[in-house]
Amino acid sequence: MRTPVRRRPLPAVAVLVLGCLLAVAGCGAGGGAGGGAPDARRSAAVARMPASAAPDGGGHAAPKPARPWNVSPASVAALGDSITRGFDACDALADCPTVSWATGSDTAIDSLTSRLTAAAPGTQSWNLAKSGARVSDLTTQARAAAAHRPAMVTVLIGANDACTATPGAMTPVADFRADFDSALTYLHRTLPTTQILVASIPDLQHLWSVGRTNVLGAQIWKLGLCPSMLQDAQAQTPAAQQRRTAVRDRVIDYNTAMGQVCAQFQRCRYDNGAVFDYRFTASQLSGWDFFHPNDAGQAQLARILAGVAGLPPKP
Repeated sequence: MRTPVRRRPLPAVAVLVLGCLLAVAGCGAGGGAGGGAPDARRSAAVARMPASAAPDGGGHAAPKPARPWNVSPASVAALGDSITRGFDACDALADCPTVSWATGSDTAIDSLTSRLTAAAPGTQSWNLAKSGARVSDLTTQARAAAAHRPAMVTVLIGANDACTATPGAMTPVADFRADFDSALTYLHRTLPTTQILVASIPDLQHLWSVGRTNVLGAQIWKLGLCPSMLQDAQAQTPAAQQRRTAVRDRVIDYNTAMGQVCAQFQRCRYDNGAVFDYRFTASQLSGWDFFHPNDAGQAQLARILAGVAGLPPKP
């Protein structure tokens, strides 16, 4: 187990630089299972994979054909944004892929790759995610993955499509769906036997509710991190509440689109909103920006998504 990273308080100049660069690095952490219940438009609106096919001629629901899924893929390519890169999890303004939920080698994380490697030491992995990436970047990442011909591809993307200067600048849902569909279509056409694990976007409003209680975090947020959700962090005016709700609703719409697109492909598995539903606690968020998951948050993501993928725990 690695030695925990000791984080020193940021001097004023570092805080300023951190805030300026965070806007470029992008956002993305999650909502979690350690707090109160989400509101009515929570996972109920997140796409759920249908339990059965259309009714048969006798008026009974026909059993849905089994969707092929290998719980021991020999290789993994991770696509996405700053969450999968482990941004701000170890050091300020830096990716830390060693603690990535998908491909991290840190034994404390128990990542998907490390679970697979424990059973099959020859397992390979590639972290092709990019901090700041949007869904429009996903096909480019998919092309990079195709060069490695992985047995499984993981996707966690979309927070940056909602983390914009204003809610009006968020990616339209139709465009998001089209870009996501294009990437998955490319992967299935190019790698017909590769399976795809799709994670839902975390609940950004929950992250706001947790991080806003930290004085340093609130100051850093003023410098440009996910302004559509985090600006005026302490404001409780009707306009501020409406703005945050609009961002949360858009995230739900993105998750719905991803679930629906994934369901169209035989070798795709969606988490049914598991990451969105998880209530992250303050101890699971970065001590640098109070928004991205830290190593503990990454470990929790690994537990959630390994369960979705059906991967066994490390022996």
